[in-house]
Amino acid sequence: MSRNLRNIAIIAHVDHGKTTLIDSIMKQSGMFRDNQKIDECVMDSGDLERERGITILAKPTSVTWEDTRINIIDTPGHADFGGEVERVLHMADGVILLTDAAEGPMPQTKFVLGKALALGLKPIVIINKIDRHDSRPEEVINEVFDLFISLDATDEQLDFPILYASGRDGWCVHELDDERKNLHPLLDLILEHVDAPHVEEEKPFAMLATLLDSDPFLGRCLTGRVVHGSAKVNDTIQAINLDGKRVDVGRLTKLLMFEGTQRVSVKKVHAGDIICIAGLTKASVADTICDPCEKTPLESTPIDPPTMAVTISVNDSPFAGKEGTKVTSTIIRERLLAEAETNVAITFKESNDKDTFEIGGRGELQLGVLIETMRREGFELTVSRPKVLFKEENSQRTEPIEEVIIDVDEEYSSSIVDSMNRRKAEMRDMRSSGTGKTRITFLAPSRGLIGYQSRFLTQTRGTGVINRLFHSYAPYKGDIEQRRKGALISNAQGNAVAYAIFNLQDRGVMFIEHQDPVYEGMIIGEHSRENDLDLNILKGKKLTNVRASGTDDAVSPTPPLKMSLEQMMSYINDDELLEVTPKSLRLRKKYLCPHARKKAKRE
Repeated sequence: MSRNLRNIAIIAHVDHGKTTLIDSIMKQSGMFRDNQKIDECVMDSGDLERERGITILAKPTSVTWEDTRINIIDTPGHADFGGEVERVLHMADGVILLTDAAEGPMPQTKFVLGKALALGLKPIVIINKIDRHDSRPEEVINEVFDLFISLDATDEQLDFPILYASGRDGWCVHELDDERKNLHPLLDLILEHVDAPHVEEEKPFAMLATLLDSDPFLGRCLTGRVVHGSAKVNDTIQAINLDGKRVDVGRLTKLLMFEGTQRVSVKKVHAGDIICIAGLTKASVADTICDPCEKTPLESTPIDPPTMAVTISVNDSPFAGKEGTKVTSTIIRERLLAEAETNVAITFKESNDKDTFEIGGRGELQLGVLIETMRREGFELTVSRPKVLFKEENSQRTEPIEEVIIDVDEEYSSSIVDSMNRRKAEMRDMRSSGTGKTRITFLAPSRGLIGYQSRFLTQTRGTGVINRLFHSYAPYKGDIEQRRKGALISNAQGNAVAYAIFNLQDRGVMFIEHQDPVYEGMIIGEHSRENDLDLNILKGKKLTNVRASGTDDAVSPTPPLKMSLEQMMSYINDDELLEVTPKSLRLRKKYLCPHARKKAKRE
C-alpha cells in the first residue's frame, strides 16, 4: 500500500498560484472527463475564496499517476490562517515550495517553509509565473537558497530540485530552454523525490486529527493522516487529547478518502492514508483518534492563541430587523458556538448577560471573513473595533508583535519609515530590491497596525505591498496615538438629500450618497477636523416663487468613500460600532443620542 502512495503539501505566499497549479495537475492527471465542465480554482470552493482570490481553508485532494496515489494538500497563503498550515504539514512527507518568478520568496513563504523544514520535509522548488515580463528566475533561486540557509535547512534539504513553471498554462520544465508541454515532469519528480510514508501496519490504529468541518449529512468530520495500523467501518475508537486524557468514544460510522475534489466512501483505510472520519461528537483538532487500547497521544502542534478580538452583539439601531432574518442574540450565539467548534483558530466568550460575545482570532482578515460569512447567511449584528489581546508574563504586561515587510517605490520609503515609527515600530532591515523598489522590514505592535492598510495605500499611491506576520509577544510598548479625525454624524432619521450632501461636503469626506437611509447617531462621513460634528443631511432646497437671474445648476456631490468590511472594522474608534446587515454596512456611534454621548464622555 505505502509503496504506491505519496503525501505532499503545496505552500506559497498569497497569489503566487498554488490553487491554479493544482487545477492544472488535476486536469492533466485524468481526474476529469474530456467533456466535463470545470470551474477555475476548483479547490477554492467557498464563495468568499473565489471572490477574494485567496485560499481560506486547507483542503486535501488526490490524483493518480503511474499507478501511484498522490495526496496533495492546498494550504492557505495568508498569515491569518497560518495555524491551519502548521497542522496540515504533519500530514505530508514532502513539500512543494511555489515562488513567484518576479516577487521572489515573501513573508508567508518564510513562515510556512520554516515549519516544513523543522519537520524534516524534503522540498521541491517551483519558480512559477516564469512567463511574466518582469520575471528574474536566477535571482529568485538565489533568494530561495538564502532563505533556506537562514532557516537552518539540512544539507539534504538544501539539495532541492528546481522546476520552472506556468501553472496557468499548465507546463513545467527542468531547464528554461526545454520544450514547454505539460506538468508531467512535476508528477514524475514527486514520485522520485518524495519518500513514501513510513508506516507500521502491525500497530493498533491511530490517526492525528488535523482539520475539522461539518457536513449536513454526516455531522462532524475529522480529517487527518493514519499514522499506524488500519481501520474498518464500524470499528470502535476513542479520542485522546495531548495530555493523554480520553475525550470521546464512538464508532467509525463512515470512512472517506479524497479523489479529485470529491470525498469517496471506503470500507478500510491503512497507515499513510489521508482520510476523513465521521462518528465522533467531541473530538477536535490535535486529538489522537485511535484504538481503545492506545494510551499515548501522537505529537501535534498546539493551537495558537488568538492575538485579536472583536465584540459582537445584537443590532439595536432604528433599522434593526429590516434587512436580515436572523437578529436575536440566541441565534447569533448558536452560530458563533458552531463556528468556534469547527474553526479551532476562533475562540468564543460571552458576557454575563449573554447579550454580547467576544470572538478571538489571528487577525482582522480572519475575523472579517467570519462576519462576512454570517452576513451572507442573513444575520444582523453590530461589531466593535478590533482590540489586541494582551498577556501577563512574569508579572509584566506583554502584547503581540508582528513582522512587517513592506515593498515600496524608493520615493515613498522615508514617509513609510516615519509613519511606522509613530506606530512604535522598530526597523530591522532596509534594502534595495531592484527596479526602483525598496524592501523594509519592521517589528511593530499589532495595536499600531489596526487600520493601517488603507493609510498605507494612500501614502504609496496604491503602489506599495505590505505583508504582516505574527512574530512574538514583547513588553507593552506604551500609548500609540490615534490617527483618525472626528466623525460627521446625522442628527435625524430619513433619506439623505443630494442638496444637503453638496453643501456639507467641504466639512469632510462623505460615506453616503443621495437617498441613502440614515438615522440619528449614524456616521455619514469623516470630519476635516479632530472633533465630531452633528449635521442635518436631510435638508432639501426650499422652493420660492422668486425667479433666479440664471438657471439653477444641478448639484453634483463628490462620489462617497466606500470601504470594505475589514476597513470599516479597523476605521471605527472605541466609542463607535459597525452595523452589519445582509444588504448594508453602516458606521454608527455606540450611543445614538448626543446627550447620551456627552454623558458617557464625562463618565
